[in-house]
Amino acid sequence: PHWLKALEDEITTLQQSNTWSLVEPPSHKKPIGCRWIYKVKYKLDGIVDRYKARLVAKGFGQTHGIDYDETFAPVAKMKTIRILTAIATHFGWDIHQMDVKNAFLNGDLHEDVYMVQPPGFIHPKFPHHV
Repeated sequence: PHWLKALEDEITTLQQSNTWSLVEPPSHKKPIGCRWIYKVKYKLDGIVDRYKARLVAKGFGQTHGIDYDETFAPVAKMKTIRILTAIATHFGWDIHQMDVKNAFLNGDLHEDVYMVQPPGFIHPKFPHHV
């Protein structure tokens, strides 16, 4: 029951943010697969805080130059974190950590991406749409 609620929360958030539209699969494109990733989030005292499910695309099935031209994943370098921590310490600033339930990069895609429907959430009227 915990994981089912986590799956439903993730699907609801994806739908509310208009992440995709169901369409008939084009004959010249092979849709990429997807899968669920599960993680248990704990409070500081070790008690379970919540169950998190994330839908991820199986992008490893794509071919560079055919399905995409470039990739980008923003990641903070440890050196940058250390510098910011040192500056905050020097000025007596408070540092807060937060866990974002769902975060989306709002970049513009210049190509169409076709992905199969998530396992367990196939639309009953359009089971073959992507």
